[in-house]
Amino acid sequence: MDSSADDSPSPSILPTTDPPPDLPLTWPKDGALTADFLRRLTSAFDWSSRNLPASEFPSVLPFPAFNGLVLAASNLLHREPNCVAVDPCGTDGEGSEVVVVGDVHGQLHDVIFLLGDAGFPSERRFFVFNGDYVDRGAWGLETFVLLLAWKIYLPNRVFLLRGNHESKYCTSVYGFEQEVLAKYGDQGKSVYRKCLRCFEELPLASIIAGSVFTAHGGLFRTMPVVSSKRSKGKKGRKVILNADIKPLALGSLEELSKARRMVLDPPWEGSNLIPGDVLWSDPSASPGLSPNEERGIGLLFGPDCTAEFLKKYHLKLIIRSHEGPDAREKRPGLTGVQEGYSVDHVVEPGKLITLFSAPDYPQFQATDDRYKNKGAYIVLQPPDYATPIFHSFGAITPRPKANAYYDYENVIDSDEELDLASMSTNSSVLGNSS
Repeated sequence: MDSSADDSPSPSILPTTDPPPDLPLTWPKDGALTADFLRRLTSAFDWSSRNLPASEFPSVLPFPAFNGLVLAASNLLHREPNCVAVDPCGTDGEGSEVVVVGDVHGQLHDVIFLLGDAGFPSERRFFVFNGDYVDRGAWGLETFVLLLAWKIYLPNRVFLLRGNHESKYCTSVYGFEQEVLAKYGDQGKSVYRKCLRCFEELPLASIIAGSVFTAHGGLFRTMPVVSSKRSKGKKGRKVILNADIKPLALGSLEELSKARRMVLDPPWEGSNLIPGDVLWSDPSASPGLSPNEERGIGLLFGPDCTAEFLKKYHLKLIIRSHEGPDAREKRPGLTGVQEGYSVDHVVEPGKLITLFSAPDYPQFQATDDRYKNKGAYIVLQPPDYATPIFHSFGAITPRPKANAYYDYENVIDSDEELDLASMSTNSSVLGNSS
């Protein structure tokens, strides 16, 4: 096997009751973040999660500080393409290592541990985060803000991709919206809207060192060919668009680069078809490309599709996320993610890997029989970046007590059977809001 797993026991940290100095945090006048600001931000979020009720969060990060940070991050993300080229091969001939992280779902303390365990982002260590920063966990806002701050501090070393939970629909169902409203009160609606706008700016995928494709859900279909036919009759009559119906086929990186990502809930048709696939698709043990009937959006793609994509673009790995232990246990033919990862397809050109970085997930569960899964991150090293090194880790203990921001006893665990009509309505409503 071309990887190694870290079987270290679950990490633990001692709660601290002394508030960190320099609270509340303020946004620097010049907008330039420092390593000291990152340390203070991390310490403040850790302390407040253990010692303050949610309603007192503005005493830690006041609205002006949040506003400055999210706007600066949004401006950076907006300039990045749909598929980001991550180039860790330095001009000095010495390549940097790249850490790839899967779903973290608002599990702040596990994210803090992961950053320290992997080695913090630096000039010599790149990070690619593969989406799903919020929902289900109690600290989605802190997690998202912390990673945005790292993006601002090291914009060419930290890359944040979008997950399916960075959407209006998911955050209204799985807790993030209510979390923000609980933490910011009267200003909560404004904070939530700014987070949604930032979600729109997140890139959809990355290619690392020309060898590794990363995206939250996975592969995507080609856009249907559309031909224009003008009906006979008077001049000025509207053009009729007729789509040539063809079997599903894999899309191209060129199509991905041209897709419109600036929508909160990508429809599964029309011009937003590709983002919907990239965020929601899953691998299958069976060959072929087919609609993802279980989720109601995206695709199922088999090992033949993985092989075709890898071969076409001279890639060695596809790293995707999107499936925790709750979702994977319902998938015949594929192994679980109890160690935080699964090698799903092994084909002649390379491999497809599912990476999940939220241990003991989900934080809130309706039964006493928990999954007790580990989280994991992947380290890719020069010169070829094609040999993944897996690092598994347990959940931080003790996990601070917190109340859920969604009805976890009744909500579907694995994003199945989506209310697609509601999804479309939510997107339209936001588009009309200020």
